[in-house]
Amino acid sequence: MSSVLSGQTTRVLSGMRPTGRLHLGHYHGVLKNWLKLQNEYECFFFVADWHALTTHYEDPRGLEESVWEMVIDWLAVGVDPEHTTLFIQSKIPEHAELHVLLSMITPLSWLERVPTYKDQQIKLKDKDLSTYGFLGYPLLQSADILIYRAGLVPVGEDQVAHVEITREVARRFNNLYGREPGYEELCRDAIKKMGKKAGKLYDELRAAWLERGEREALATARELVEKQMNINLGDRERLLGYLEGGGRQILLEPQALLTEAARMPGLDGQKMSKSYHNTIGLREDPDEIRKKLRTMPTDPQRVRRTDPGDPAKCPVWQFHLVYSGEDVKQWVDQGCRAASIGCLECKQPVIDAVLAELAPIQARAAALANDPTLVKNVITQGCRRAREVAEETLQDVRRSMGLEYS
Repeated sequence: MSSVLSGQTTRVLSGMRPTGRLHLGHYHGVLKNWLKLQNEYECFFFVADWHALTTHYEDPRGLEESVWEMVIDWLAVGVDPEHTTLFIQSKIPEHAELHVLLSMITPLSWLERVPTYKDQQIKLKDKDLSTYGFLGYPLLQSADILIYRAGLVPVGEDQVAHVEITREVARRFNNLYGREPGYEELCRDAIKKMGKKAGKLYDELRAAWLERGEREALATARELVEKQMNINLGDRERLLGYLEGGGRQILLEPQALLTEAARMPGLDGQKMSKSYHNTIGLREDPDEIRKKLRTMPTDPQRVRRTDPGDPAKCPVWQFHLVYSGEDVKQWVDQGCRAASIGCLECKQPVIDAVLAELAPIQARAAALANDPTLVKNVITQGCRRAREVAEETLQDVRRSMGLEYS
């Protein structure tokens, strides 16, 4: 089991709502990043099926199928259960219990001010979203993160607010429940255990942060605590909380791990999305993919083969930016502007690249689809591991809130 402190710096949590089979937008926007992260951090990736119900509660038909289809695609692209913990949110009831406990201390105004709350109400105005589930979904997201004491959450810029509210909730919880009896004395004893030199430096850095707001001092002090070999886990937690003038760190404040915005466009130049009907599925038939790409719209000014075009106005060019090397992009740019190549010629390198990328993914997906027991065993094992970690956190939460009865 990783220590709480190491979890802060090396554990990543990310999830996806179950939407069934995935497309290239998911692959380039999320999954390729997961493949990178799984080799660098301890990763927990989950199916956010409860979150799916916050906006689609009235029609859960097909939810189970969507869950398993999505997991197959995760495994097919290379998400490795030997290096990651894969699980289904609703199989870990500790998420729900922590959500309830956090709801006792979270001001209503914090939830109402989350930017996506009003944005989604406008975008989904045809749905009745006047439910607590929809209002409270940012807090459920916070519970998802905090239950695993994840230190890093990969998000795009539009999701940073969700990580920030999680930090605020964790900070409020720690300040309310982190001051155990004799807290100050325990902290001073822990500082003495660090040794005279390290203890003095800790005090100086703590003062620099609390009295003068020097963020560099805070970062240095955290590193100092991490390196101490002669203090136990409880002392580490106390000293980290004491640094910021609060209590023991029961829940860790996560950091947003900003990811680059996905460059994968849809067939019409908009963002690739099932709602726009402009996707290429990871398991779509190759002939259908060829047909879709061949019939993609191009620069509207290029009516005839002899008309010069502008790649910047052509959706196909966005695919070249993702799939083509510099030599091909230069050939396309010059050929389009000079009308020396036709649109079908321009599309062929993209067709070849997309099919080449998807061929091994589709082969693995076909094998997994024929072995559903294997896929379910992966999730069963992941759920077991996730519950172990979640239960450890929840025990600390219950104890700190006075809910651990003998």
